[in-house]
Amino acid sequence: MASRRQRPTPESRRRFLRSATSLVALPALESLGFRRSVRAADPSPPPKRMVFLGIGYGVTQETWLPKLDVVGSGYPLPEGLAPLARHQDDFTLVQGCSHRFANDPHGGSTFWLTGANPFGSAGKSFHNSISVDQVAAAEFGKATRFNSIQLNGSEPNLDGPGHGRGLSLAWDAGGKPVAGYNSPVIAFHRLFSAEDVPLEQRQKMLADERSVLDDMLEDARSLKRGLNKADGEKLEEYFESLRAIETRLAKEERWLGSPKPKPSLPQPGEGLVGRDEIRLMYDLIVAALRTDSTRVVTYRQPIQHLLTSLAIKVAPHDMSHYQPGGRMEASQRRDTVQSDMLATLLDTLKATKAPDGSSLFDHTTVVFGSNIRSIHYLDNCPTLIAGRGAGIRLGQHIVQPKDTPLCNVWLTLLKGSGIEVERFGDSTGVVRELVAG
Repeated sequence: MASRRQRPTPESRRRFLRSATSLVALPALESLGFRRSVRAADPSPPPKRMVFLGIGYGVTQETWLPKLDVVGSGYPLPEGLAPLARHQDDFTLVQGCSHRFANDPHGGSTFWLTGANPFGSAGKSFHNSISVDQVAAAEFGKATRFNSIQLNGSEPNLDGPGHGRGLSLAWDAGGKPVAGYNSPVIAFHRLFSAEDVPLEQRQKMLADERSVLDDMLEDARSLKRGLNKADGEKLEEYFESLRAIETRLAKEERWLGSPKPKPSLPQPGEGLVGRDEIRLMYDLIVAALRTDSTRVVTYRQPIQHLLTSLAIKVAPHDMSHYQPGGRMEASQRRDTVQSDMLATLLDTLKATKAPDGSSLFDHTTVVFGSNIRSIHYLDNCPTLIAGRGAGIRLGQHIVQPKDTPLCNVWLTLLKGSGIEVERFGDSTGVVRELVAG
């Protein structure tokens, strides 16, 4: 008896119809057993982003910080934060936090995002560690052209007492400063301007850089034998810097053939300083996030030029040592203008929509603050957190026990942004009052 032919299953019918000359794929026909029982996979959720805005000289404590005995939601907004009133339900203030090792009132922002002990390395007069933005950049930067973008104010004496040493607010895994862009024009071209060097020439330049790097690595390895401990440690730092270059070259190679995105703002003009510069930098931050050029930004803001642009004839350092009168009025004016510009930045983040209908604000964490409270006070660092990117409770005034590590806040934001870390800096745990739900 002839063998019985196996009936084709719907799946086998789906794959193709045979003919003498071709294979033609069939659509998913319900008559053949296909049902719309499973929805198409949901698109990937929008990525998380982090922005850190450092203000250097602190705030006017009498008119910027809320009263300590009024916590939770619905607290009276201080005068220095009044321009942010329309966003009060969308940001949280944290008081009581500081850096345990902070002891230099003129140290500026050097340790704001690290919390490091400046004498933490034996035999060295200066030590720093990785900043919180760079921890985030190591994770978020895997999918973007730039791991992170560092912005600085275009004013002289960037290493002055308002911001301290460093090339930006960012410090790498070896505690070395990460360079930033000191004008909106430079930042714009880095982010959005098309390369004017032909692709083949750029490929050759990268190949030449790799060749030089390989030679340097080989020479360094040959030196390693026979070094004492101190020299060995110095050589290891050198190796780390070479590895960082290697990582950068690999990233540039991956993006070599991808054109830069078109920005949503025109190329900036030269010569903007102070308030106009900060406004433009905020626009650049939004453009960088919107185009997914990067997901991590730090901005070390200019204070000297800001005061000049406001026709305030008080030096920043003198202003920070205010007392009732002209200096205090200058400090208060500075606070109000900074809050007004921050409010506009939050407006823009809320108005910038993602493909799923959410906004940039829904997936971004914005931190505004300083590791100096006022004058020479290094405790109770002013800390404002906005945005829903880290899943924090918004609209709150939170007061932590005195001398709570500011790194607890940084740890909370990292974990809330989906970055798996157990500790950061000298953290002792997350700020539970910050965690939503």
